Amino acid sequence: MTTRSVRTTPFVGQAAQLSRTVGDNDIALFTEISGDRNPLHYDEAAAKASRFGEIVVQGGVTSAILNAVVAEELPGPGTVFLNVNWSFKAPVRPGDTITGRVEVILVRTDKPITELRTTVTRDDGTVVLDGTALCYTMDIATSGAGDGQSGQADSRQRGAGRW
Repeated sequence: MTTRSVRTTPFVGQAAQLSRTVGDNDIALFTEISGDRNPLHYDEAAAKASRFGEIVVQGGVTSAILNAVVAEELPGPGTVFLNVNWSFKAPVRPGDTITGRVEVILVRTDKPITELRTTVTRDDGTVVLDGTALCYTMDIATSGAGDGQSGQADSRQRGAGRW
């Protein structure tokens, strides 16, 4: 069974957010997929001697919450990043709860392209990442079985067209 997911058009000012608590396991998982073994993420003595004063998580772990907000909430399923411009302002440590938030600042009328203001904030209110992201959202078809496997997109051709 195939379910068709049809995108809705976001509007300027629309916003969404997700929160999660970052753990030691996130550092290990990110290291597994990225190869990032920076001592600031593992070596307590090195991290303590740094300007951070303790273990910090990789920037990819911090920014990953924005992938979830964009893919799951706004603009939603079928969305990919075309460009991101992020500044990392403060560290995230294991045990911190972070909130990724996006707000629509531009919607193109000729293509399903949206520009977002993006922020990640720690539970103490500190903004740890801010910037913008340009996203493209396509209609997608998914299997209705709930197995997490996506079907082929109905509305695009591989390698055809321009963003």
